[in-house]
Amino acid sequence: MVTIIRNGVYLKDGNDRIPEEEAVRLGFDRESARNQTIAWSILSRHNGSGKEDALRIRFDAMASHDITYVGIIQTARASGLKEFPIPYVLTNCHNSLCAVGGTINEDDHVFGLSAARKYGGIFVPAHMAVIHSYMREMMSGCGKMILGSDSHTRYGALGTMAIGEGGPELVKQLLCKTYDIARPEVIAVRLTGKPKPGVGPQDVALALIGAVFKDGFVKNKVLEFVGDGISSLPMEYRNGIDVMTTETACLSSIWKTDEATARYFAVHGRPEDYRELNPGEVAYYDGMVEINLSECEPMIALPFHPSNVHTISEFKRNAPDILREVERSAEEQIGAKLSLTDKIDRNGNVRVDQGVIAGCAGGTYDNLCAAAGILSGGETGSGAFSLSVYPASQPVNLALVRNGSAEMLLSAGVTIRTAFCGPCFGAGDVPANGGLSIRHSTRNFPNREGSKPAGGQIAGVALMDARSIAATARNHGILTSAMELDLPGESIPPYSFDRSVYEKRCYFGFGKAMPEEKLVFGPNIADWPEMEPLPEDLLLRVASVIRDPVTTTDELIPSGETSSYRSNPLKLAEFALSRKDPAYVERAKAVQQMEKSRLSGLIPEEVSAVLVRLGGEPVPERVGIGSLVCAVRPGDGSAREQAASCQKVLGGWANLAVEYATKRYRSNLINWGMLPLVFSDAEEGRETEFSPGDWIFLPGIREAVRTGAERIPAKVLKDGPGETELSLTLGTLTDEERQIILDGCLINHYNR
Repeated sequence: MVTIIRNGVYLKDGNDRIPEEEAVRLGFDRESARNQTIAWSILSRHNGSGKEDALRIRFDAMASHDITYVGIIQTARASGLKEFPIPYVLTNCHNSLCAVGGTINEDDHVFGLSAARKYGGIFVPAHMAVIHSYMREMMSGCGKMILGSDSHTRYGALGTMAIGEGGPELVKQLLCKTYDIARPEVIAVRLTGKPKPGVGPQDVALALIGAVFKDGFVKNKVLEFVGDGISSLPMEYRNGIDVMTTETACLSSIWKTDEATARYFAVHGRPEDYRELNPGEVAYYDGMVEINLSECEPMIALPFHPSNVHTISEFKRNAPDILREVERSAEEQIGAKLSLTDKIDRNGNVRVDQGVIAGCAGGTYDNLCAAAGILSGGETGSGAFSLSVYPASQPVNLALVRNGSAEMLLSAGVTIRTAFCGPCFGAGDVPANGGLSIRHSTRNFPNREGSKPAGGQIAGVALMDARSIAATARNHGILTSAMELDLPGESIPPYSFDRSVYEKRCYFGFGKAMPEEKLVFGPNIADWPEMEPLPEDLLLRVASVIRDPVTTTDELIPSGETSSYRSNPLKLAEFALSRKDPAYVERAKAVQQMEKSRLSGLIPEEVSAVLVRLGGEPVPERVGIGSLVCAVRPGDGSAREQAASCQKVLGGWANLAVEYATKRYRSNLINWGMLPLVFSDAEEGRETEFSPGDWIFLPGIREAVRTGAERIPAKVLKDGPGETELSLTLGTLTDEERQIILDGCLINHYNR
């Protein structure tokens, strides 16, 4: 099904692998062939550095949703924003239910509209579209680049290189700065064959994720989809695979385009945004993943990661053993008892409690038509199982009504909701305690379904394709692969996009900024607190130690109802690590109070004693005090900047890790003025030695950052006599990244 080639490969015409000597005979050396990828053709046109190895990218458009745009605009406003220089779409698909926190969610939406009017933005009201559906329908284009403050910003199947990042990277674009990265490696994803009936895009995506995530093969690289198998896939099928590439930890994605792509743009009233994209005659890739679509089967990703993948047939054969392993993982990873083996009935069937088809991955027109076809003439039953679907945009919803698919779904007992991302991050269709939900959505991290283990509430999510979810629904909640139904090939009614749905309700203000307009602030919208520049020396107290192999941004700052406070940095910070290390906030605050005392001229006695033990005299003007989070591999998952900014608001100055799970989380740390410390090779395994309350002293840290020192000497003080020394690194930092850290955060940097 999936084959990985870890060394570089040459592809002829984007399909046939050829030996290096053949490439040379045709006149292609490695470097010239490296420039023949689709990815490089797009990156090079957007690069303003004049260098191939250090890129400075300007994007064609940007997008944010209502969890992120307030903080982005507030940061940009504090840094001198006058007008949006490129199209910037503000959608309202995360806090759109306005169900938590009084008026504060709708207050954010009012602020967003006022900002779109003042600065010249595009505003998509609540319930109209999930962010990525709107961007596909209205903003994508072959050869374009789009930046979004959401990790699933992926429009590669439409010929658009899209990248999800934390808010500060969008701030830079709003201030006419650039997105600076080293040239990324490009991995070919070669598709062959044709999917069998009952196999959907989520099945292909989960097979890919399961093959490449755990060893980081494609981490921070660009996936380039090529091969003759692409022609067998409808566009929404391609979009469904593409959006899930985020879960491989890749940087971005791009696909070759063809007649199907051209038809998509024509149907959406934008034929001018199509152009054919293909690799050059011979292109060099840094590795390759081959997927034989004909061999793909319906898949299931069990809690607590999209890479925890099995074929449904394998899972059903071994359900007791596999579910016991999930239960063990729940107790180990989140310290809670999740009983799933009791989902196996006396006949050996696995019974699930809930199904959801939603969001940018699940709520597409093709997926919902396919689900309707499977459920036509059937019903979900009147037992515990329920199925909800969320069309990803109002144009999709309208098309389902017009072609009869909505009637088929409703007649089968399915509930149809509006465009909302909640089921993807834990704010919609939360299952009962102990429940098992099957979802065609993007993630199944701990608590992404909305449970609260610390409160004795826990549930689990398994990711599946809409087709197998519909088959399970038709079987009244008994887990069923769509292939078990012996389905004929899908017959999806032609899609007709009605643009007027947006034209009648959205605000299109790009190029029409009205500086005289006032921003409308609700009582929960707060400015960022002042932040200090990096001091000469740093004394850091460990406020949390996370020993899990990977830590998600959901664990660093929970999603769900906490998102209501995203516009108030101080209130949101109260939730930092609340579901992973509930004592973190109080520990961090205690250290922050020490720093406040130092700034007032009173150095705390405990700090003085620590500095003396470390061999020096305390110098209040020179030694800053802050907290630190130590983790193995933090930052997987969401792009949310608050995973870093909440730590900074609480006085955090650094993370210490073996490595960072994603480029975007490390960038968030840097943009909030935090040190992305990493153990050097010589210190391998030292992460297990730390405990909350330990002290780490970084003498001369400001000078080390300023000069780009390769090694950061540190002294560690634990309970007991004496101290130990430690060698750390900051990895590769650009000149601007070093200056942002020196200035204390991006806002300070732009206001120097």
